[in-house]
Amino acid sequence: MPWSDAEIKTVKNRYKIVGNDPALNHAIETALSIAWTDLPVLIVGESGVGKEVFSRIIHDNSKRKNKKFLAINCGAIPSGTVNSEFFGHEKGAFTGAVEPRKGYFEEADGGTIFLDEIGDLPRDTQAQLLRVLQQGEFLRVGSSKIQKTNVRVIAATNMNLQHAISRDRFRVDLFYRLNSITIQIPPLRERPDDIPLLFKQFCADFATENNFCLLSLTRDAEEALKRYRWPGNIRELMGVTGRICAMESHPISQDNKDERIVIPSSRLDKYLPHDEGAYIPVVAENSEGGLNPGDREMLIRSILTLKQEVDALKKTVSGLQGGAPAGQKLLATGSEPLIEGNELHYAGQSAPRAEDEPEDQMQPLEDNFDETTETATAPASSPTAPVTLEDRTYREIIASMARNNNNRSKVAKELGISERTVYRKLEKMTQLGLWEKE
Repeated sequence: MPWSDAEIKTVKNRYKIVGNDPALNHAIETALSIAWTDLPVLIVGESGVGKEVFSRIIHDNSKRKNKKFLAINCGAIPSGTVNSEFFGHEKGAFTGAVEPRKGYFEEADGGTIFLDEIGDLPRDTQAQLLRVLQQGEFLRVGSSKIQKTNVRVIAATNMNLQHAISRDRFRVDLFYRLNSITIQIPPLRERPDDIPLLFKQFCADFATENNFCLLSLTRDAEEALKRYRWPGNIRELMGVTGRICAMESHPISQDNKDERIVIPSSRLDKYLPHDEGAYIPVVAENSEGGLNPGDREMLIRSILTLKQEVDALKKTVSGLQGGAPAGQKLLATGSEPLIEGNELHYAGQSAPRAEDEPEDQMQPLEDNFDETTETATAPASSPTAPVTLEDRTYREIIASMARNNNNRSKVAKELGISERTVYRKLEKMTQLGLWEKE
């Protein structure tokens, strides 16, 4: 059914959604239109676009609105305890199970469960979730008694699930069961006219909460704000806005309660990140299978930045006398980078496994390290291999661990990933000889 502008505006005000982009309005209309059904919903969008807000819209406008709503981050649950968390367990099912416990699907019976980062679920849990969706049945861990539940499932992901299916990391039958209704949330860079509006809203919220003067931007500053890609989307914009308000504004004085501080582009510039190489690029394909122009430009800049990083790292390695810092090993840099076609290669380096490659195809790196000096030495002759996204991920984690005194929680917060992901990467890096446990 069509929704009027007034109804859309009411929803935006209730859930503090800022923006007038057509794609955003279409997502809200879709959420309202399917709310009354019991169909599963898949919400797709990059990290930080506000997927949980849309799950709330669906639940609050459904016939289940007076029942329980549970929001679960699948990526934050250790893989060994997911089934127990989801479906509960019986006493004695495993060490530490001293009494029976209900799982999320039992607790939320009659209501709605929002499963964020659903692509991180283990395969065995995916199979049990499919059974819940199809038959409304599940088994507690350690029990053979079938339990019943009536729960609506809303899932969300920033992952390309079809790509995960091709890598046998996500069940195709579960995908089609969830994909009956899909809501696509546009990233912030695709609705640039909404960025100044969000900035003003965040500034107003900060001023109200802290009794500070309001900030505003010049036209040039607004354009600079719109040109930045915002890889962290609304979450990143909120953080940057808070930093600007804290540094540029001040408490309201009694003599001038209506004071407003105007920020020009020259002052705004220092708060916008410029080292795009610090971010792990996410490259999307267009409908024809090639790269979008913006993504192609970002990839080229990332390659150039990576070359600079490699050159600096090579100088560091060659100048080391006493080995790398404690608890840390350096990646082999090999020789100068080579560009062949659309791929960047490094001679003399075995590439770490990409995130989406099967583990049995992983190339071991341990042989590339001289244990006496803890510095990397490349083999004299080895086939050229692409510098993978996993390689960049390892470097980001190593650098962040050094900055945060090996505090995994701070590292996860800084990199915008779950603490479970940091733990998993460190375990893999330890196996590869790229990291040493304390």
